[in-house]
Amino acid sequence: MQIESVWIVLAVVLVILELWAINRVRKSAGKGSNKGVWIIAIVFLPLFGLIAWALAGPKHVTQD
Repeated sequence: MQIESVWIVLAVVLVILELWAINRVRKSAGKGSNKGVWIIAIVFLPLFGLIAWALAGPKHVTQD
């Protein structure tokens, strides 16, 4: 596998993780402003935003 293919696979995995995290933030219980900050952090700081959210983000998700 060429190195370009590895980077493409890693980028796709990161995008999928970002979409999953954004969905979890959106469904979480909490203030709308806090959700907005987390979503902005996840989108504009992809890897660091995901790590920060995983460590300190909202833990409760409401059932639809």
